[in-house]
Amino acid sequence: MEADPKPDPKSTKSKILIIRFSSIGDIVLTTPIIRALKNQIPNVEVHFLTKERNAIIVANNAYLEKIHTFKTSPSEILTELRQEHFSHVVDLQKNLRSLTLALRLRRPYSTFPKINIRKWLLTTFKLDFMPPIHVVDRYFRAVRNLNVSNDGMGLDYHLSDDDFDSVNNLPQNFDTGFVAVACGSQHATKQLPTDMLVNLCSEIKYPIVLLGDKNDRNKAIEIENQIGAKIFNACGVFNLSQTAAIVSKADLILTGDTGLMHIAAALHTNIVAVWGNTTPKFGMSALKPDNTDFEVCNFEVEGLKCRPCSKLGYSKCPKNHFKCMKEQNITLIAQTINRIISR
Repeated sequence: MEADPKPDPKSTKSKILIIRFSSIGDIVLTTPIIRALKNQIPNVEVHFLTKERNAIIVANNAYLEKIHTFKTSPSEILTELRQEHFSHVVDLQKNLRSLTLALRLRRPYSTFPKINIRKWLLTTFKLDFMPPIHVVDRYFRAVRNLNVSNDGMGLDYHLSDDDFDSVNNLPQNFDTGFVAVACGSQHATKQLPTDMLVNLCSEIKYPIVLLGDKNDRNKAIEIENQIGAKIFNACGVFNLSQTAAIVSKADLILTGDTGLMHIAAALHTNIVAVWGNTTPKFGMSALKPDNTDFEVCNFEVEGLKCRPCSKLGYSKCPKNHFKCMKEQNITLIAQTINRIISR
């Protein structure tokens, strides 16, 4: 049987570990917890555990003392984590791996309501029992026994000076303003089809930066070839934080239900979000903090009996019609973008 790790008698600080392995948006959504723990518990150290490839999301977070990472399994760093002698573990992943890790650390533990059954009822039978509460507020249920509450200040994404090198690479005519467009997402059913993006970009009156990773580059090249000089294709060119720096300087971002949507909310950039197979009812919409003036507009195709069909997404529409995206009002979306920027 594994020995119960003993607290370090030399430590006078509380030391709290937050667990969130993935993904981009979900990690950004944990940042109010990080900030609140640091600001509301005296003399506390806040640590974060995530997958190695996601460490960039919190790498510059000023409220974190240390980031712990693993490549394949959190058991890779179990010894390292035990040596930290955490006073509390906050599990914001809530799956079998995170629970197993917390149990092996043998420290006081708390988590949040994941409401997967309610999501299943909504996606499978279209029975809506979803609570009208954002996932960030559900995350705060994990720390209420620590007397920590939501400060209402929204999300964080901390950038370094070097991250803004990406902005310096934009064409000179982009200095007077531009729209960022997130070309892709992890799941195809969260993305506008390429031909619709082309039509939408053609109706936007401002320069456009196409954002995404290397997997989105061919799609972006097709858009660039059809639209021409007002497009700058940044897909696969910059890392995530450099891309975030571009988002911070954009007048607005057009996006699906993506991690960049949450990064934009953290950076107080105007957001036009186009929802496909998922829905804001899941509590994962862009979080607008108190006393801020950036705008968030959500576009959904209402009245589809098949929607939402998944809490995540698919590689293609299960019904083979993709009406949740193909019936979006492209002209209205473009008019909304132009209106917000020109105000």
